[in-house]
Amino acid sequence: MVETANRIKSVEEYYFSKKLQEVRSLDSPDFPVINLGIGSPDLAPHPSVIRALNEASVHPDVHAYQSYRGIPELRKAIADYYTRYFQVDLNAETEILPLVGSKEGIMHITQAFVNPGEKVLVPNPGYPTYAAVSNLAQADINYYDLKEENNWQLDIASIEKMDLDDVKLFWLNSPHMPTGVQYPEEMLQKLVALAKKHHFLIVNDNPYSMILNQDYQSILSIEGASEVAIELNSLSKSHNMAGWRVGWCAGKKDIIDAILKVKSNMDSGMFKPLQLAAAEALKLGENWFENLNAVYLQRRSLAEQILNKLRCSFDKNQQGLFLWAKLPANISSSEELIDHLLYEYKVFLSPGFIFGTQGHGFIRISLCANENQFKMALYRLQNYQ
Repeated sequence: MVETANRIKSVEEYYFSKKLQEVRSLDSPDFPVINLGIGSPDLAPHPSVIRALNEASVHPDVHAYQSYRGIPELRKAIADYYTRYFQVDLNAETEILPLVGSKEGIMHITQAFVNPGEKVLVPNPGYPTYAAVSNLAQADINYYDLKEENNWQLDIASIEKMDLDDVKLFWLNSPHMPTGVQYPEEMLQKLVALAKKHHFLIVNDNPYSMILNQDYQSILSIEGASEVAIELNSLSKSHNMAGWRVGWCAGKKDIIDAILKVKSNMDSGMFKPLQLAAAEALKLGENWFENLNAVYLQRRSLAEQILNKLRCSFDKNQQGLFLWAKLPANISSSEELIDHLLYEYKVFLSPGFIFGTQGHGFIRISLCANENQFKMALYRLQNYQ
């Protein structure tokens, strides 16, 4: 057998990639598994978006390779979106780079800026891909802890005490997944000042800002942030387009140009009708988000009932597509609880340990299931002790 590269020896297959195979093996028509673990929106995009895709797809001149920088219509729509919702002015020609989903941007950014052995700061708990991609780049991963007793907020004083020499990237996720907190402006100002002092790049991964949140936020709105920060965003969560794989990176021209060097060697652009449909999605007004969040509010009420049934504690002011909850004192392992619920009740939630050591003792429930599924989960758990 041909030996694998050293770079993948420290990287595990993504948890959900493996676990969902197990979940599917337990599924049956008469007693299906209720999946409340995955953050894949089950709602459809706006009809105008689907119509734009269909109408553009029939034109004979849209099927060729596209620009690596994305079509002008999409870049302008992203720039207008940032002006409207974040009060951030971006140059559509030079400061926006459409991506095949923002997840690929995590790899492109890391490849563009991190040499083997250089430090990357990763949140704990946090999105596992930040660490996985850093491992693939053979970076030196340093975790900054987010703690329950600090309401999962950034501890700038503790970060300042870390050895910040050779740090190249600081992965930020606000609103944060899995904890659902958003960092206040003054905290981001301090982080920007720290990045300027130690010459590292902040990358804010920002897919949840429009979900169950009244205070839309971009790190690029912080004064001086564009010197040391860029932002990833996507249509996956905010516009129910996860499978469409449309995202982008926004920031200074020289940073975008560096990322483009990697991206242009990895793909050949997105299907033009997809980009035109994405531009249509970005034109949707506040009413779209009001209607979307009304659905998620109803679901969150049912999710809270499930967590109460499990005797878990949680903050009701979380943002985004999930609820993060602490296990009751008599349960020590989130993995054991998750498997018990899966095998005994055919209800699947996410164990907190997959998000880092600070996630032990916590679970996450997704709002990406319809009300009937939540009610069925409650019914199945009625005799849970």
